[in-house]
Amino acid sequence: MAKSQNVNMGYVVFLAVVAAVGGILFGYDMAVISGTTKAVTTQFALSVAQEGWYVGCALIGSIIGVLCAGVLSDGIGRKKTMLIAAIMFSISALGCALAGDFTQLVIFRMFGGFGIGVVSIVSPMYISEVAVASKRGTLVALYQLMITLGFLLAYLVNFVIYKNVDESLSGSTMTDMFNSEYWRGMLGCNLIPDVIFLVVIFFIPESPRWLLVKGRGAEAAAILKRIYITDEEASRQADDTLASIKGEVKANWKELLEPGIFKAVLIGCAIAILGQFMGVNAVLYYGPKIFEDAGMTGDVSLLSTVLVGVVNFLTTIIATVIIDKVGRKQLVYWGVSAMIVCLLAISLYFFKGAELGLGNGFLLAFFLLYVFSTAISISAVVFVLLSEMYPNRVRGLAMSIAGMALWVGTYLIGQLTPWMLETLTPAGTFLTFAIMCIPYLLIMWRLMPETTGMTLEEIEAYWKKK
Repeated sequence: MAKSQNVNMGYVVFLAVVAAVGGILFGYDMAVISGTTKAVTTQFALSVAQEGWYVGCALIGSIIGVLCAGVLSDGIGRKKTMLIAAIMFSISALGCALAGDFTQLVIFRMFGGFGIGVVSIVSPMYISEVAVASKRGTLVALYQLMITLGFLLAYLVNFVIYKNVDESLSGSTMTDMFNSEYWRGMLGCNLIPDVIFLVVIFFIPESPRWLLVKGRGAEAAAILKRIYITDEEASRQADDTLASIKGEVKANWKELLEPGIFKAVLIGCAIAILGQFMGVNAVLYYGPKIFEDAGMTGDVSLLSTVLVGVVNFLTTIIATVIIDKVGRKQLVYWGVSAMIVCLLAISLYFFKGAELGLGNGFLLAFFLLYVFSTAISISAVVFVLLSEMYPNRVRGLAMSIAGMALWVGTYLIGQLTPWMLETLTPAGTFLTFAIMCIPYLLIMWRLMPETTGMTLEEIEAYWKKK
């Protein structure tokens, strides 16, 4: 393990922050939908199923993106793959703002979804490969922090645009975009961080681990000498990585079936997909709708969603600071236990709130506590675990599989939540989310190692022993 005094932490943090900017695009694209659903549903006369499709269509793109991310990142490199994602985000934002009909809107949402799927795999992977073991959890968690910043920006943009809408104004495309068809402005504003991400990627090098795997030792050595202060430490890190890949052949899908690796892939898929059925994305996608079902007006529901974004962002800062001190598993144990309590309280509000005299303040309080519990546990931990738990030679492929599971779960919850809220009622929906937390806790307790402080090579050795 590299000592912190041998590391140029300023440069490492710079690399991590640039890669993590992809999380802002991820978060904005995911959360902005919450403020546009009502307007799009009204303008295009969507059914409940079509409303779910509008929310879920981007996630189809995400599934395709994660499937391509492993092959692309292992083939052309982490940096070029992030560039492709940035371009797809930019096309999506511009296309959604100018879409002529619902079909075009869906297509351009899928473009953005593809970018989400790619960065959800490649950005954490890049960060984990340039980070030192003692700081890897914190640095990879920066990506999750950027996602929550993207959420918050989307909620703020939605609120500001909605508060300033004058539906009597119409005429030019730009006027309509922020008034009679304000959803276009909400979706289109993502173009600003998209372009920023596209530009800053040019200022970071390729992953030195990827270069070593590809036999480009001289290029990797030059980058490692910028990361590590002494040439000796840079050489030692290169030797450790080379030792872990010595004798290995090019990654292929069959290698994922090796006993230890296959177990790690199954566990990664399980925690990825189960996490989506614990209510996180239902709150992100349908927060305003849920608050309106509780009797709040449109602007108050959007303001409540902004509060959700603020808590999410601030809590993720805390998680980023403590994840390498407290440990991955401890955060999950305490956070998910609190999530269960909050989900049961929210279910009680919708089931017996009127009889018990529970007001909107009760609902908002437990919503915010739920978001706090989520942000400090599963949301902060999942990308860290998925970025560090697989061997070098199959990391891209294995993360694609786990990422696909995550996005399949996200798609299903995005598609099913309107139906669940209507059929199961909000009370039944949140009770279901609480029940789904239990198997997640059991998997983390019985099957996952505590990876805090372990090098990537040590984690690989653990799975091989298994």
